[in-house]
Amino acid sequence: MAGTVLVVDDEKNIRRTLRMVLEGDHLEVRDVERAEEALQVLTDEPIDLVITDIRLPGMSGIELLERIRKMASWTSIPVVVISGHATVGVAVDAIKLGATDFFEKPLDRDRVLVSVRNALRASRLEREVVALRSAAGAREEMVGESAVMRRLYSEVEKVAPTRGRVLITGESGTGKELIARAIHRMSPRHAGPFVKVNCAAIPSELVESELFGHEKGAFTGAVSRKRGHFEAAHGGTLFLDEIGDMPMAAQAKVLRALQSGEVSRVGSDQVFTVDVRVLAATHRDLEREAREGRFREDLYFRLNVVPIRSPALREHPEDIPMLVGSFLREFCRENGMKPKPIVPAVLDALRGRGFPGNVRELKNLVERLVILSGDEITLDDLPEESRLSREARERSPIVAPEPVSAGRGEDDDDDDAGPPRAPGERPTLRQHRDDAERAYILDTLKEVDWNISRAASLLGLERTNLHKKIRALGVKREG
Repeated sequence: MAGTVLVVDDEKNIRRTLRMVLEGDHLEVRDVERAEEALQVLTDEPIDLVITDIRLPGMSGIELLERIRKMASWTSIPVVVISGHATVGVAVDAIKLGATDFFEKPLDRDRVLVSVRNALRASRLEREVVALRSAAGAREEMVGESAVMRRLYSEVEKVAPTRGRVLITGESGTGKELIARAIHRMSPRHAGPFVKVNCAAIPSELVESELFGHEKGAFTGAVSRKRGHFEAAHGGTLFLDEIGDMPMAAQAKVLRALQSGEVSRVGSDQVFTVDVRVLAATHRDLEREAREGRFREDLYFRLNVVPIRSPALREHPEDIPMLVGSFLREFCRENGMKPKPIVPAVLDALRGRGFPGNVRELKNLVERLVILSGDEITLDDLPEESRLSREARERSPIVAPEPVSAGRGEDDDDDDAGPPRAPGERPTLRQHRDDAERAYILDTLKEVDWNISRAASLLGLERTNLHKKIRALGVKREG
């Protein structure tokens, strides 16, 4: 068990007794004499449970309970009420006001521990329910039925029930966090917290404080004690996203925490143990980063016990219709709209797009379509860079442009564009293919701002072959 308990009692011996009992159960204890002091502590520090006497100098314990229940940021904190002059009426009043439990003095050690453990467990489960509902509302499920995705599901199912650390790699926007959440949800730790840390979003000077917490006055701006993410994830899962961007100094402390399970707050010599399963993710090649001295090699091997790769969307374009359907339902529901139909030609156009931003880019595009389209989503609702050429759309509104095969050689005379046709003349199969291929290559070049090397990679072509196609098909840059 982990957490911080605030004891409010004007009797010094009661405070001392509760401190000994609770610290013996590996809990942190803050104790004060007056309710007014308790309110200040609640304002300054994260508190997981309050134990308060009813009779206090100044504000009473019942008034303190009322104040806690009225403050939005404190309503989830369990409050246990104690009294040396208890009556049934007082106990009933305390429970009606939201007290978690009520017991009399003199204190019984076992009674105190049972009450505190139950209150902390119930509070933790309530937070987990809220988090799960939020995750469900945000569509935290992985979507897809392709062979690539089925293989990913199988890997997740195998590793989730174990204690093994997992390193999730893959391009940005492929859903690495969804994989981490799925592992947590299917693990024996699913009832514990899932704590995500974006290592790339934290300033380097604050990384240690965020991960391990700090004591009041540890540095300029540390106005109160703060619990770190390792401590917050006790009993659950800590997800270190973009760990390749973590400073070397913080990497050393993470390595120590993984080796021993021990952490200490910045500005404190006190060492305490945490029970945390660490999952990490990165879009970088950590093996190369470690080899070139930009990432600790020993930490890399500690993290990379079970590697899982999150596939890019271009590796499973057959899942795009299912993903689009999922996002459509989500955004229509969020915006209070009726479900919108989508014409098949739109799905075909999306399947032919490269999506360098992967699933995240597709999701953003679908949200835009839901907001800006009419009663149904048509080709005209797509941004220009996502459409086929107008001629290809008019002749074949449902067929997606065929991706260029990587196996065609530079000297293949099929790469040469056919002769021009007269207006209104029915195109030959080769002319139709050239139109679609020209539009597809142009769309890809626009997506990457005419970076030929990157476009060739997305198209599955050699760079020289792409240059030849650009010339042969008459692909020109606007302006």
